[in-house]
Amino acid sequence: MTPRNKALSVHLLTATGAVFAMLAMLAAIEAKWDLMFLWLVVAFFVDGIDGPLARKYHVKKNAPEFDGVLLDLIIDYLTYVFIPAFALFKSGLMDGWSGWVMIIIMTFTSALYFADTRMKTKDNSFSGFPGCWNMVVLVLFAIEPEWWVCLSVVTVLAIAMFVPLKFIHPVRTERWRALSLPVALAWTGFAAWAAWVDFHPESWALWGLVVTSVYLVLAGIAQQIVPARG
Repeated sequence: MTPRNKALSVHLLTATGAVFAMLAMLAAIEAKWDLMFLWLVVAFFVDGIDGPLARKYHVKKNAPEFDGVLLDLIIDYLTYVFIPAFALFKSGLMDGWSGWVMIIIMTFTSALYFADTRMKTKDNSFSGFPGCWNMVVLVLFAIEPEWWVCLSVVTVLAIAMFVPLKFIHPVRTERWRALSLPVALAWTGFAAWAAWVDFHPESWALWGLVVTSVYLVLAGIAQQIVPARG
């Protein structure tokens, strides 16, 4: 396969995320939350591998007619923000007014964040919470907290998008990557497991989700507090 065809194949792989987004949305409309999250986990996995493949096959050089960054952002907004917000709104986890507030906060702030040219730090982490609402909402579905907890989590994380807190990219942030990448893979596995058993409250997947989520949320902030060794 030529370098150009390899690069084009990466773009095609990225574009499959749009298909998985549609499948997830169709499941969400029918309130099949387990199936919706399974499709979102598949999209999340594709999003995790297409970046390294794009850099490996130099897509900007070998297939420059397609903007991989723009394609990725379009799909990410669907799978990270739009569908999870819809699911949380329709699931019954939040009452009427709080659901409306939540859906406005998530979609509005995420649109601004995704267009912010300052979202990446020098070490390839994210400046501010990177709008991974798919992960947040999945955990909320798993633990089923009170409505005010859901609203508080959404509000705090939305504010965290625009403050100078660092959030790691498990693949691209080199510091602690030997731990961060396995944790991210474990989160993906726990997420798929939790969705597969329809978020059964006695499943160990729920605890795995909580533990791995706490690490992924706090690791970047911890790196800001703990100086890197020279």
